[in-house]
Amino acid sequence: MKRRNFMKSVTLAAVAAGSFPVMAAGRGEYSYEELIGKGTPGLFGDGIQLRLEASRAFEEMRKAAAGEGIGIKIVSGYRTFRRQKAIWERKYQAYTENGMEPSKAIDRIIEYSTIPGTSRHHWATDIDIIDERVSFSGNDLLNTANYEGNGAFSDLKNWMDKNAAAYGYYLAYTDRPGRRGFYYEPWHYSYAPLSVPMLRAYRELDVKAIITREKVAGALYFTDGFIDRYTEENILDINPVLLP
Repeated sequence: MKRRNFMKSVTLAAVAAGSFPVMAAGRGEYSYEELIGKGTPGLFGDGIQLRLEASRAFEEMRKAAAGEGIGIKIVSGYRTFRRQKAIWERKYQAYTENGMEPSKAIDRIIEYSTIPGTSRHHWATDIDIIDERVSFSGNDLLNTANYEGNGAFSDLKNWMDKNAAAYGYYLAYTDRPGRRGFYYEPWHYSYAPLSVPMLRAYRELDVKAIITREKVAGALYFTDGFIDRYTEENILDINPVLLP
């Protein structure tokens, strides 16, 4: 059986059962360091790297899309704790130095960016994508409008809507009415057969302990109430297919 057909049958069966099989690297045994982006997972792929199974599935998907004139390119895949912390602190510093109250700065940042130690990109299972065969204007590479209507990446989005699930990839932050947390990200896909068990393992961690122990900028303002809301909305209010 071809891998595409195999992945499609496995994925559809998993959806029906409400869970995903844990293949290859996934047995639910992930270290604290792996889950917060400080581990050394085996990474594969040209340029932006992923875990082996996710990389193989992506390559199959990329080749299929190329055959239909779509050039899927990963612009962000595995992201270390250090990299996510740099992103977070750059934004936090910029907002607060311009007079924004720290709590409001944090709320602004978490519209799209995760607190370091809580990013799905730490798992090497999630990707942000564009269509490399399409030129586009504007300074914001990952702009929602580019993926909708007649946007530069609308053909990519339409192709992914029809085909990504056959390879185990699903949008993480959808435009489902009433969804909270991070804003809609039509570029962010997650490889469910690995990310689902990793989220299950991640939920056993103490989120507040992670972000205070690792001395994240603004952690002084991460109250218990904020952490509860961030966990419920930003970490768990995602595409239901990606929940354990």
